[in-house]
Amino acid sequence: MYEVDSRLFYVCIVLIAIGMIFSLSLPAFTVLYYDFSSYHFFIRQFLVGFIGIFIMWKLSQIDPDKKWIGSLSAFEVIGFTLFFGSFLAMIVMQFLPASLVPITGGAKRWIRVGPISLSPVEFFKIGFVFFLAWSFSRKLDHNKKRLKDEFLLLFPYFILFAIAVFLIAILQKDLGQVVVLALTLIVLATFAGTSKKFFGLFGLAGVILVFFAIITQEHRIRRFQSWWVTNQDFVLSFLPASMADILRVSGAEEPYQIGHSLNAIYHGGFFGVGLGNGTFKLGFLSEVHTDFVLAGIAEELGFIGIFIITLIIIYAIYRILKISSRNQNGVYHLFSLGVGTIITMAFLINSYGITSITPIKGIAVPFLSYGGSSILALCVGVGMVLMVSKKADLS
Repeated sequence: MYEVDSRLFYVCIVLIAIGMIFSLSLPAFTVLYYDFSSYHFFIRQFLVGFIGIFIMWKLSQIDPDKKWIGSLSAFEVIGFTLFFGSFLAMIVMQFLPASLVPITGGAKRWIRVGPISLSPVEFFKIGFVFFLAWSFSRKLDHNKKRLKDEFLLLFPYFILFAIAVFLIAILQKDLGQVVVLALTLIVLATFAGTSKKFFGLFGLAGVILVFFAIITQEHRIRRFQSWWVTNQDFVLSFLPASMADILRVSGAEEPYQIGHSLNAIYHGGFFGVGLGNGTFKLGFLSEVHTDFVLAGIAEELGFIGIFIITLIIIYAIYRILKISSRNQNGVYHLFSLGVGTIITMAFLINSYGITSITPIKGIAVPFLSYGGSSILALCVGVGMVLMVSKKADLS
């Protein structure tokens, strides 16, 4: 057995610490508007970050192969608990009263017990990755198979994913999380042994599914139209005038948040206006400490600050993927790859969203956005990666 990858552990601590700093700096308007204490969000983020770091450390000390329950190893017990526990929670929460599961935006997404609110979908993503890694390593291989055989082999996973789509995209109205899960499923299926042709067809099916998910919900149509209004002039300039006239949308409102997000990034310039000196957080960007945290950071720390933070996140992803590539155990290899994929996709989707490259999806920035569920779930995922890093030669 090798040593725990301490570099990954420390780089995650750095990201959590950065998130704590901006949980104090960015929510200035929200604190005043709701008459909170100046340290309201910082204290909560600090406590969650401290608990998350402890979870990572504690998980990293466990031998993943040690038998805990019957023939199930410690890694499997933790993984199955995450998968089935969060899956059951997403079902049960739809039947709980509003006092426990408040309705936000017409959907039930959080289970609230006193001052604590947890989003089961964040933990389900880690559990979903574990289940796919555990199952794919047993059923898939790199032997050449017919397309029909591959489809039949993966059909049960499509059913599972369809149930997840119903629970998350339909009941919780959270398409962004489904996109992350779909991309993770495609990546893991590909590395587990599916053919490139099946990968292409699977990807096309995913695009079609997202398209129908958009056109069947009025609020998603409006969100897509508002995004298109912002970008259509640039895109349509490359097309013939007759085609551009057909695709041009008029009358849709330009996205208020995106406009101020872009202005905040522009205002930050190269070096930023200084920590705590941002102006777009003062009511222009609502909840800037959550989904638009990167825009707030860009204004205060500038391009240099965002560039350094991006490098830190890339390094964390690199360490996770290195653990994946050096692991001979198929489950550990795929699980680490899945966690790295979730972090990568979440960062890219949020970054592209706040810059209007893609429609905003409401995906938290890994370790940086304010919110306990996202941080704790990621700390569990990274902790499990640290657990299996002892089985990989990283020298």
